[in-house]
Parts: sequence; C-alpha cells; structure tokens
Amino acid sequence: MSVLGKSSSYVSFNEAKENPTEKYHVIGKWAKEKGMVYNPLKDPNYFEFPLRDSVGNVVNVVLLDAKPQDFERAEKVVVVGQMKGNVFEASEILTKCPSKYNAATPTVKPVNL
Repeated sequence: MSVLGKSSSYVSFNEAKENPTEKYHVIGKWAKEKGMVYNPLKDPNYFEFPLRDSVGNVVNVVLLDAKPQDFERAEKVVVVGQMKGNVFEASEILTKCPSKYNAATPTVKPVNL
C-alpha cells in the first residue's frame, strides 16, 4: 500500500511566485555581497539573507529559526518553503558545505614486493 501526498518541487523563485500557496525547494547560493540579518542577542529565531537561485534571481529568504551552523561556508543552499509577497519564507534550510576531503589529493606510494 502506498501513501499519496503532495511532494515538493525544485524550482526557481519565479515559479514559486506564480503559486505562493505551494511549498517548494529552491537551490541557490547566498548573495554574500548583499549581507545577511542575524542578531542572536536581539532575536535568535530570525535569520534573513539574499539567495541567488539557479537562473540568477535574488530574493530575500526569511527563516524564523536560528542561522544554520557553518552557513557562511556553504557552497550551495536549499531553502524549503513558500513565497510571501516578495520574500521567501523558509521552513527549512539545507546547506552543502565544502568537504575537508576535497582539498587533499590522495597519494599512492608504490610498494616493493
């Protein structure tokens, strides 16, 4: 027996704007040049940052939760949520950080038998 339900789609912000009642996944990169808003002393559950999606649109993303750990190091960011006006309200943020293993090239030493 299988359970049928709505599944999220990976889209650009333009597509998410067309149907703001649906929940979507948007993949992109943090637009670092525009900064971020996070002040844990003032409100530890408010994080806002601009995300550039896969087609170049930049939209502010708001997460009503703490900033994800190592957010600044993330290569890519996936936000899950929906559009509310001109802002994407995220219920979840997933980050892909660079692996510490990618930088080092393994060396193989020959073994004499």
